[in-house]
Amino acid sequence: MRLEDFDNDEDKVIQDRLKQKTWNEIRTNDSWAIFKIMSEFVNGYEAMGRIGPCVSIFGSARTKPDDKYYQLAEKIAYKISKAGYGVITGGGPGIMEAGNKGAHLGGGTSVGLNIELPFEQHFNPYIDHDKNLNFDYFFVRKVMFVKYSQGFVVMPGGFGTLDEMFEAITLIQTKKIGKFPIILVGVEFWSGLIEWVKTVLVEKMHTVSPEDLNLFKIVDTEDEVVDVLDKFYKKYDLSPNF
Repeated sequence: MRLEDFDNDEDKVIQDRLKQKTWNEIRTNDSWAIFKIMSEFVNGYEAMGRIGPCVSIFGSARTKPDDKYYQLAEKIAYKISKAGYGVITGGGPGIMEAGNKGAHLGGGTSVGLNIELPFEQHFNPYIDHDKNLNFDYFFVRKVMFVKYSQGFVVMPGGFGTLDEMFEAITLIQTKKIGKFPIILVGVEFWSGLIEWVKTVLVEKMHTVSPEDLNLFKIVDTEDEVVDVLDKFYKKYDLSPNF
């Protein structure tokens, strides 16, 4: 079928990506993509290097302001900023907005790492005007989260949130990065997943080591989040950056 024969945009995108390309087209596209990727890394490093390490807050873009987890994320970010930490989010709506809003109200550094998406994503108004970064590539954006974070606070979310959480756990588990706190917020939300990890991955399939369950904490309140962060960094004689 020709591209114009498809009725919806999604089918047109799939057809366009599957159509046969010449070797020269492939080589040219890939070569220019390398420069785009490099520019995103350079811009990200230069901007984030001036900001310094922060605590990243992850969660769903679909969470509304009247949701209990939006309100909890705002309280957590506020407490984090008052404790001396900056806050990084994905820069969009939902939990990300709540995180930036809490940091803004707390007078702390409020960073947004935005990404171009066909739906949902648009930057929120609570990001510091000079700390709103935009990315085309998910993997570049995730490098910025990990490289400049002293901790991850993971609120309820969808596939993107789970992706970010498991990548952080994997990088620490494989010792590709140093250990830092990973805090899952919402016992009700996370307990089913963690029980599956424990009973299936650890006990039945033996694909995860029992000690790997110690790589993260599950909490329910903003005070517990700050307590986990403070205890971790006092243990290693480190302090917040702000």
